[in-house]
Amino acid sequence: MVVREEISLRTKGFTDIIDITEKVQKSLEETNLKEGILTVFVPGSTGGLTTLEYEPGLISDLKKALEVIAPQRGDYEHNRRWQDGNGFSHIRSALIGPSLTVPFSKGRLTLGTWQQIVFIDFDNRPRSRTLIIQIIGE
Repeated sequence: MVVREEISLRTKGFTDIIDITEKVQKSLEETNLKEGILTVFVPGSTGGLTTLEYEPGLISDLKKALEVIAPQRGDYEHNRRWQDGNGFSHIRSALIGPSLTVPFSKGRLTLGTWQQIVFIDFDNRPRSRTLIIQIIGE
């Protein structure tokens, strides 16, 4: 069976990191599926999905690392072409990726003890986002 769900979020932009684990688990529980895989996907090119230990130190560390790799004030051809100032957002999104797949068993996501699913909004402004959840299972 394949089930599609959605999660709506309001974000602050600028590498806003949001723990969506509970929302994803709730979406899974509403399907009554017990075994399978679940994919979360963000339509758009300035958001990303990954897992991490959602705690203030690591959130700060990830933001600092991304600032080194793709600085907000960097020199981007994208900004010259479109004058929207979010070239860094696109680079960060491409590096993190727009989707995440997690297996589930007995109706529960099979995440590690300190592993949470996070959505990261890299854009340079607040946004309303809709994440797509595609669940395949039985």
